[in-house]
Amino acid sequence: MLTFTVEKTDSLARLGRMLLPHGTVSTPCFMPVGTQGTVKTLTPVEIAEAGAEIIVCNTYHLYLRPGHKRIQAAGGLSKFMGWNRPILTDSGGFQVYSLASMTRVTDEGAEFQSHVDGSRHMFTPELVVEIQEALGSDIAMCLDECPPYPVNRPVAENAAARTSLWAGRCSAARQPGTNLFGIVQGATYPDLREQSAKSLVALGLPGYAIGGLCLGEPSAVTYDMVGLVAALLPADRPRYLMGAGYPEDIIASVRLGVDMFDCVLPTRNGRTGTAFTSLGRVVIRNAKHADDPAPLDEACDCYACRTFSRAYLRHLFVVGESLGPRLLTLHNVRFFQRLMLGIRTAIEQGTFESWSSDFLARYQANTEPAQPE
Repeated sequence: MLTFTVEKTDSLARLGRMLLPHGTVSTPCFMPVGTQGTVKTLTPVEIAEAGAEIIVCNTYHLYLRPGHKRIQAAGGLSKFMGWNRPILTDSGGFQVYSLASMTRVTDEGAEFQSHVDGSRHMFTPELVVEIQEALGSDIAMCLDECPPYPVNRPVAENAAARTSLWAGRCSAARQPGTNLFGIVQGATYPDLREQSAKSLVALGLPGYAIGGLCLGEPSAVTYDMVGLVAALLPADRPRYLMGAGYPEDIIASVRLGVDMFDCVLPTRNGRTGTAFTSLGRVVIRNAKHADDPAPLDEACDCYACRTFSRAYLRHLFVVGESLGPRLLTLHNVRFFQRLMLGIRTAIEQGTFESWSSDFLARYQANTEPAQPE
């Protein structure tokens, strides 16, 4: 089972600790995304050495390939992928709506056509729980319906109601000891968010997630919804904002009482040549780095920053060497773990507000445009 302890607070920001079957996780935490049982380009040893204590894997993808029963027969997902630390698996609901074609959603479940081979499948709340239990997930997520942004009120209302219905069925289907998190939906409608949160809290689940945000809505709207929902969730349970990956969003959400984050940004951006640094975003393909002997980030202790210059890293991307994406991914994963360590230390010391202001001032001062010159 999951044990969660809030060890200290600094206003609404919380310093905590989660005890899970495969280990302990300090919060606030950032979880690298290992969609198909791998954090792209990195080994489990590298992920652990970067400071990650928990990763996210995807139910939809692992169900399709290689299959949850095959993974179960191999000893569970942790053993299968060589990661002996905690794993959170998302329900696959988002991928059903974003990747699969010809999706038909009813109260029974989500019927979809595989993006791999076109085969037809049905995700029910019960099956999604069964899959995650077969994977041996430390934290499993309820099946939810995540509408896009923007979305009109009737669609958002139906999705939130169906998410609550499915959460009840997921809770009823889980085995004792399964750490099941509910997902609050409701788009950008405060009353729908409130209804969704209250219905899920009534189930008494081990933890709660805030879904359906960070989809392109204005940041102010995101923070309004996060603050509203976080205040409605139990203080003794972990709170997880799904898909939040920009440092600004993480810091703002920690300020509102969120404990857990995940996003593909560190790995996806690393593979395409963008690095997050203590002095802002760096697009390594930019011509100004061609003769730069400095490391990617003077403040970083990762292998890439200790060993290579910006000029060399740019060279790797220009000539198409696979080492370039690996090194920037490694750096980005380490950056986000260092960010979370800084946040936790500041909360412990009671300096979160001043630390946040200082960090963001440095980070935003020299951020480069997203596209290379």
